[in-house]
Amino acid sequence: MSAPRIGILGGTFDPVHVGHLVAAVNVRHELSLDLVLLVVANQPWQKVDTRPVTPAADRLALVEAAVHGHEGLEASSLEIDRGGVSYTADTVAELAGRYPGAELHLIIGADVAPMLGTWIRVEEVRRAVSLVIVNRPGTRVARTGSGGPLAGWRVTTVEIPALEISSTDLRDRAASGRPLDFLVPPDAIRVIRERNLYGGGR
Repeated sequence: MSAPRIGILGGTFDPVHVGHLVAAVNVRHELSLDLVLLVVANQPWQKVDTRPVTPAADRLALVEAAVHGHEGLEASSLEIDRGGVSYTADTVAELAGRYPGAELHLIIGADVAPMLGTWIRVEEVRRAVSLVIVNRPGTRVARTGSGGPLAGWRVTTVEIPALEISSTDLRDRAASGRPLDFLVPPDAIRVIRERNLYGGGR
């Protein structure tokens, strides 16, 4: 039996939106992955002390609702279960232990690639995964040569439709009662309303 091919799409998902799902399904298709895990951050280190973050249990419920019924996509509570601040290096190490021999593919946006050098224990991540950069048509991806931020990484790029969706805008929309339809998966909208997330009140 061949080793499983697993995609890792981490995020705050505050809230999850269709752009996340478009990235996940396109990468799964292009790379023939068995599974894409949408890993919900417990305390995202980049956002600590920058803004209030919706409780992790609520964000996980949104992702679970969004991926329900979509083959090959799965919400992961791994970082929430671990507790504390969420670091990709810890997550990758834990997944490598859970899935011995698996091919791990870390999915990031083209805007994140230049910042990889700021990650905690980034060398551990680089050794353990192949990097998948999702980019919009016409987007330039950082160089992979010896002088670029992607030097030493195993890199694949996957082009996805240009969907400019802002989580900040979605939170504002929910708070003001404006429509989230076609921006957030319907089941996730239902969870937002049931839990009165983002101050929408309906």
